[in-house]
Amino acid sequence: MAEKVEFYRETEFKDTEIGRIPKEWEVKRVYDLFDVVTGTTPSTRNKKYWDGGTINWLTPADLSKLNQTIYVNDSERKITESALKETILTLMPERSIIISTRAPVGYVAVLKKPSTFNQGCKGLIPKRYDKVLSEFYYYYLLSQKHALENLSSGSTFKELTKESLLNLSMPLPPLPEQQKIAEILSTVDKAIQKTNDIIAKTERLKKGLMQELLTKGIGHKEFKDTEIGRIPKEWEAIRFGDIVNLVKGRRPKEFVNERIKDSLPYLSAENLRNNNAVQFVKVSDDIILVDDGDLILIWDGSNAGEFFLGKRGVLSSTMVKILLKKKLYDSKFLFYLLKTKENYLKDQTKGTGIPHVDETILRSLVIPLPPFEEQQKIAEILSTVDKKLEILKQEKLKLERIKQWFMEELLTGRIRVRVA
Repeated sequence: MAEKVEFYRETEFKDTEIGRIPKEWEVKRVYDLFDVVTGTTPSTRNKKYWDGGTINWLTPADLSKLNQTIYVNDSERKITESALKETILTLMPERSIIISTRAPVGYVAVLKKPSTFNQGCKGLIPKRYDKVLSEFYYYYLLSQKHALENLSSGSTFKELTKESLLNLSMPLPPLPEQQKIAEILSTVDKAIQKTNDIIAKTERLKKGLMQELLTKGIGHKEFKDTEIGRIPKEWEAIRFGDIVNLVKGRRPKEFVNERIKDSLPYLSAENLRNNNAVQFVKVSDDIILVDDGDLILIWDGSNAGEFFLGKRGVLSSTMVKILLKKKLYDSKFLFYLLKTKENYLKDQTKGTGIPHVDETILRSLVIPLPPFEEQQKIAEILSTVDKKLEILKQEKLKLERIKQWFMEELLTGRIRVRVA
C-alpha cells in the first residue's frame, strides 16, 4: 500500500437481509459467486494413495496453524495422483477459498497452489474472477465465524453443511473496492505477523539467557560439581523446603463484582497474566493479602505448578504464597529460577480429580544460591527482556484491535475506501 489511502464515512445505505449496506453494493448467495465442493479421506489402507504423495491434502488442523496468514501453501499429509483419479476428491485451483466446516468451524484460507482437502473442510471456487476477489471473501468469512457456527448443526460435533454454506448471504462490493479492502486488511495482518516473529525471537533469546545465567552466572571462571550439576564455585546448592514457608489462600466469605472502597482484586491465573480482575473482595481478617512482588504458586487445578510474581490483591484459595525464612534470594531472581521448574512440578502433580502440587516434591527441589548482588544483576537482565516482550505484546494487541475495527467497518461498508 504505497499510495495514500483515503477513507470516508458512507451516508447512503439500503436495508438488506444482511443488514444495512451501501446502496451500490449487492447481496448475493454463496452459490451465486462460488462453486462449493466437498472433500474426503482416501483409504489409508491403500498405500498407493499416500506413499510418495505430492498433492496437498488439507485438514482443519492445517488451517489452524496459519495464524495471520491468508494463504495456505502446504499440508502435513499429501496424496498421490492415483488418489485424485480414483476417489471423489476435487483438485481446487489456485486462489480458491478453503474453509473448515467441522471440528471446528470457521478456519479460512486462500489456496496458493492447487490442493485437495478432507471431509472437515469445504472449498469455494470463484465463478467469475472479474467479480470476486478471494482475498476479500477470506476476510468476510473470517468476520462471520460466529454466524457460521450458529448455522452448524449436529449432536456429536458441529458441522456446517454444504446446503447451509451455499445459501449464506454475502455482500458484493465492486471488485476494485474488494481489492482495496483486502489490501488494507492484509497490510495489518503482515504487521501482526512481523510482531509475532519478533516476539518469538525475543522469547528464544530469553530462554537462552535463562539457561546461561541461571546455571553459569555472570563472568565465572571456576565451577564445581553438585547434585544439580556444575555451578560457579562461589554459588551454593540448597534445598527449597529448608528456606520457605507456604501460606495457602482462603476463599473469602463475600465477593463483589466491581471495585469499591476497601476492596482488592481476587487474584486468579487470568488476572495475574493479563491484569484483568473480574472479582473483588472486601479487606477483612479472613483473607490472605498479596503485595507487589510476592511469589505465588498455583496449588490446585489445571494450572497447578505455575509460578507468578504477585500484585496487590487477595490470595485465591487455589494458590499459595511463598515466604522466605531468610532474605537469601532476590524475589525476581527466585521467580525466574522457579519458572525453570514448572514443567517438572506440573508433571509431578497428584490427585485423582483436581490436580494439585505435590508438596514433598516441591520442598525437595534443590536450587542454586548465587551471591545476592549477582542475583539482582541476573534478574535485571531478564526483567529487561520481559519488559521488551510486554511492549511487543501490547503492540500486537493494538494491531489486533485495529484489524478488528477495520473488519467491522470496511466489510459492512460503514467506512468506505475511495477507489481512484
